[in-house]
Amino acid sequence: MEIDKLLEIFTLVTGVFYLFFEIKQKNAMWVLGILSGMAAVVVFLQQKLYASMGLNLYYSCVSVWGLYSWIRDSKKLKESAGSGSVASDIHLRKISLKAIIISALVLVVGTFAFSALLTRIGDPASTMDSGVTILSAIATVWLARAYPSQWILWIIADLLSAVMCFNAGIYWMCALYAFYSISAVYGYFHWRSKGVYIE
Repeated sequence: MEIDKLLEIFTLVTGVFYLFFEIKQKNAMWVLGILSGMAAVVVFLQQKLYASMGLNLYYSCVSVWGLYSWIRDSKKLKESAGSGSVASDIHLRKISLKAIIISALVLVVGTFAFSALLTRIGDPASTMDSGVTILSAIATVWLARAYPSQWILWIIADLLSAVMCFNAGIYWMCALYAFYSISAVYGYFHWRSKGVYIE
């Protein structure tokens, strides 16, 4: 089997475990994020989908910050549980209107700017690739901050990624993103029903 197909399958398998740990809000998710992200970098580079390649490199780097944030927030949750609050493994933060507005501006401006750049370097799906990249970058920050609404961004980004991968003939990756989309719906309701806000 070719190395790119093996990397696609590796990304699929680690991606499934990543999603499981994300739904359960386990720190192991961030370690798998590094491994899965680096494998996806190679796959997308070979297909010349440069934005998705860069996005996965970004995932690997942000995973360090995400791990730190979740460890810190877990400690806060345990401290509040010790003072009589309800114990939960899932810590949540409320998103501010300011964060939503800034994210929307970054999405619109970033998508147009990135699309123009990708068109110049030969990305065959520059608009969709850039939109998915910027949306996913925002969702990753929201994930690290433990905003429950990050799941909504992932549903949209993963559906678009599945379409893009299908069009590029990357069928294992298409399957992964389709699975992500379905699981993100469950993740949203799981976090909303089981989570405890720490702020």
